[in-house]
Amino acid sequence: MKGEKIVLLSVCALVSYLIGSINWALIISRSKNKDIRKLGSGNPGTLNMSRNFGLGLGLLTFFLDILKGVVPVLVSFFIFRGDLFPGSEFYVSDFAIYLCGLSSVLGHIFPIWLKFKGGKGIATTIGVLLICESAHGVLWASIMVMSLVAAVVFIYVTEFGAMGSFIAITPSAISGAIRLYITYAGVVDRTSIAFCIVTNMLILLICFFTWFAHRKNIERMLAGEEHPTSIKEMVVKLKLKKANAKKENREK
Repeated sequence: MKGEKIVLLSVCALVSYLIGSINWALIISRSKNKDIRKLGSGNPGTLNMSRNFGLGLGLLTFFLDILKGVVPVLVSFFIFRGDLFPGSEFYVSDFAIYLCGLSSVLGHIFPIWLKFKGGKGIATTIGVLLICESAHGVLWASIMVMSLVAAVVFIYVTEFGAMGSFIAITPSAISGAIRLYITYAGVVDRTSIAFCIVTNMLILLICFFTWFAHRKNIERMLAGEEHPTSIKEMVVKLKLKKANAKKENREK
C-alpha cells in the first residue's frame, strides 16, 4: 500500500470520528426546546429519546445514529476494496472498515463537540456491524438481522433496554471475528496474520467501548434499579398521539 493510501486511511478514520461526534438526540431534543441529557436516564440516545419524546422521534434518532456507522464504513470499504497490504494477502478494506467503524463509535461515545461526553454507541455500532457483515455476503448480514430481531423481542418482553442492546451487537461482532478466521485460515505470512490479529482487536474494542459506556446500566440491572424500556407503552402513546392529531384536524 502506497504512502498516499496510508494518509487516506488516516483521514478516513479522522472523518469517521467527526461524523460519529454528531449527536442527533441532542440536536432533535433542542429543536423541541429541551435537553435530552436532563431528561430520564440522561443518555442522549435512542431509548431515552423514545421514553421522553415518543417512539417516532426515538426511531428517527436511531436511524440517524445508524447512518453515522453506515456511511464511514461503506465509504472506506469502496475506497480500499481490492487493495492488499504490501507483502501480504490481507485486504486493506477488511482492516479499514473496522478502523473507521471504531472511530465512528468512539466519536459517538466521546464526542469532541460535547467535551467527550456522548451517548452509548449502540445504534452507531449496529450501523458499523451491519455494513461490515453485509459487505461479505447475505449469510453474515442475516446474523445481524437476526440479532436485531432478537434484541427487539427481548426488550419487548423484559423491558431491559441495555441488555437488549448487547444482544443486538454481540453476535455480529463474534461472527465478524469468525469470518476473518475463515477468510484468512490458509495464509501463512506473518504480515497477514498480524493484520488479522489487529483487526480482531478492533472488533473487540468496538464491543468493549459500547459495553463500557453501559457500565452504569449494568450496575442498575444488578441492583434491580434499571429504567424500564416499554415498547408496548411507546406504541400506545404513538397511537394515542395520532388519534389526538386526527381529532384536532376534524375539529378544525
